[in-house]
Amino acid sequence: MPEQKNISFKGSVISYEIYGNGKPVVLIHGFAETGDVWHHQIKYLQKKFTVIVPDLPGYGKSGELNIQTEKTTIEDYAECVFAVLQIEKIKRCTVIGHSMGGYITLAIAEKYPEILSSFGFVHSTAFADNDEKKQNRLRGIEIIENYGGYAFLKNSMPNLFAQKFKDECPAEIEKLIKQGKTFSKKSLQQGYYAMMNRPERKNILKTLKIPILFIAGKQDNAVSLNHTLKQVHLPEISYIHILNNVGHMGMWEAANIVNERLEEFVNETA
Repeated sequence: MPEQKNISFKGSVISYEIYGNGKPVVLIHGFAETGDVWHHQIKYLQKKFTVIVPDLPGYGKSGELNIQTEKTTIEDYAECVFAVLQIEKIKRCTVIGHSMGGYITLAIAEKYPEILSSFGFVHSTAFADNDEKKQNRLRGIEIIENYGGYAFLKNSMPNLFAQKFKDECPAEIEKLIKQGKTFSKKSLQQGYYAMMNRPERKNILKTLKIPILFIAGKQDNAVSLNHTLKQVHLPEISYIHILNNVGHMGMWEAANIVNERLEEFVNETA
């Protein structure tokens, strides 16, 4: 059974769970997810590592950020995760971020590089949103405001998966969508504003001399493979794995492969 803990962060209660023993690995979930999105990886990695899994503010058991919605930044989420690591007295760890979790990981890397022995992107990027992406975010914020988060996620979530997984596991996707009923409008909008306004951080990939992992899906509609390939050459030490027949959710779509790649990466770099 995991050890479930809470901390106070800027007036909010932040929840996280700790599994296993060994080298510390932090798994940061993405937008409109909870820490449970990593359940396949938690079950596998806890056999060898200490796995720390926060619910980001506004998701799962964690309260909303006590910040004006449109002023929320990726750095706010990064400070929250760093606060958890400080409470747990973590001096060095590997951080793995999915999608928005990758943006948060980079913000941690920029401000607190000394705490990272290595880090990884699972369907994420160091590039900022382009103008088209920002306009899509604004439309999403408007849809959430007018129709609610569940209606927005019901329409957008299926697009994160490759057709193979949609055909084979519709119930799992539906469960993820229904989870959206637990998220407030504010939490979802805060996440979108934070992602929309984040800066480009590809320079961190160049200057931080630690191993960096890239896991990408060939059918990812959110962070395209071509987009990922434009940055994998930037780190001094890159680990790259491309998943066939996988969209934006490789943790589910190719769980066994992702598990093995994460285990290998942590063993070699932590």
